[in-house]
Amino acid sequence: MPELSQETERGKAVLPFGAAEVTGPSMVPTLLHGDRLVVQYGARIRPGDVVVLRHPFQQDLLVVKRAAERREGGWWVLADNVFAGGDSTDYGTVPDDFVLGRVRLRFRPPKPGQRSPFALACWALSSVRPVLSDRSASRRLRAR
Repeated sequence: MPELSQETERGKAVLPFGAAEVTGPSMVPTLLHGDRLVVQYGARIRPGDVVVLRHPFQQDLLVVKRAAERREGGWWVLADNVFAGGDSTDYGTVPDDFVLGRVRLRFRPPKPGQRSPFALACWALSSVRPVLSDRSASRRLRAR
């Protein structure tokens, strides 16, 4: 399950945007272990958005998931990697107060030893990408 640093939470009081680092495989292929994120705190959440939230059973743990749909009692969130788990199929809906913000950008740091000009050019072209909403999240939910 992606875990985010505590600096992420401290930054939300000062600025509407903050940084976070992903650990874990639950959002593969959208987000990989080690990706850096730009999070907009307090942003309007819509189905399909990638969001940062407090874990419902462990409020000091911040996780990143996809908001699949709005249900009674909060948001139903899913991992993009169906084999990783750690989403609403395990703990149910997430209250609105636990959803902290929406992920806007993903920065993928270069791999160690990536020195050839071609490899650096490929990295430069793909390192920063917006994290877009996936409107098919609710279809995946119905398939489960």
